Amino acid sequence: MRNIIKVAASALVFAAALSAPAESEACSRVLYKGLDSLMVVGRSLDWKTPIPTNLYVYPRGMAKRGSDQPGAVEWTSKYGAVYAVGYDGGITEGMNEMGLVVNGLFCKGTVYSNDDTKGRPPMSLAMFVGWLLDMNATTQQVVDLLQKHDFTIGGATFDGGTVSALHWGITDATGQSAILEFDHGQVKIYDMGDYRAMTNDPEWPAMRAIIDYWNGIGGKNMLPGTVSSPSRCVRANYFAHHVKPVADADLGVSITRSIIDDVSVPYTYEIAGEPNLSSTQWRSYANLRDRRYYFDIVTNPGCYYIDLSALDLYNGAPVLKLDTSKETNIVGCANKHLKRSEPFTPMY
Repeated sequence: MRNIIKVAASALVFAAALSAPAESEACSRVLYKGLDSLMVVGRSLDWKTPIPTNLYVYPRGMAKRGSDQPGAVEWTSKYGAVYAVGYDGGITEGMNEMGLVVNGLFCKGTVYSNDDTKGRPPMSLAMFVGWLLDMNATTQQVVDLLQKHDFTIGGATFDGGTVSALHWGITDATGQSAILEFDHGQVKIYDMGDYRAMTNDPEWPAMRAIIDYWNGIGGKNMLPGTVSSPSRCVRANYFAHHVKPVADADLGVSITRSIIDDVSVPYTYEIAGEPNLSSTQWRSYANLRDRRYYFDIVTNPGCYYIDLSALDLYNGAPVLKLDTSKETNIVGCANKHLKRSEPFTPMY
């Protein structure tokens, strides 16, 4: 009887988590593992209002600062990268020329700092993803850098005072993946193993338990169908394990798109009495093998990509920009639409 009560209680907890209304912070991320070293990371960016996002390509050899505060983290980039820059002021995600991708997703349980971190060199959220991509070729190198925790992280609010409470998914060209979270100032890094999806809350240990619970039920019998964070994560993880592995890059990206579409939130999604619901604004797909970064704005007629392998990212090369508000009808390779640009101005 005790075991039955325990199981029933667990089921109620999971059911409550999966049926919770969608919060304003909602994003999904999935890893597709194909053949012939094909790895594709897809993600959706969901928010209650449009987040203008432009694409920037930065070369190697650029000197950068993590903050405008005294004593900030400083570095010179080892690798060129493409960044998705929100509000032209902060790097949301990106992929570097070594096939490393880092994606930031909302996680409202995040607490970046504590008393021990206050005196460490400042690092703004606007530059944090850029730092990781600029200086590392593999997931393990990112983990090694983060475990030193010789920085304190923070950043400006946006969209009327919203705090950027984030966690990050990290994947390299081999498919090795990790999740980074900050728990009351402590760096927590989780090896994803064969889990292939992440969303928002709860933090990864609890989310992993929810995925395990639904794996026990078996997806062919029943899958949660809401737009809540746990529900989206369970569906994305299940489908990522039950699609055909292929070597063809275009088909692999298409398969990944179909999974992300399944866990996206319909544009202009509304429920009476819930004014702050998120809907999917854009999606990205990073082909880590072939160094192609795809961008798919839901209000545009097509999807396009930046081919990093076809760009010369030499030390001293210009910064390039694709202004997504002006280039709305691109389909396919978008390299020719990149324009020389000044670096974006970080929202420190």
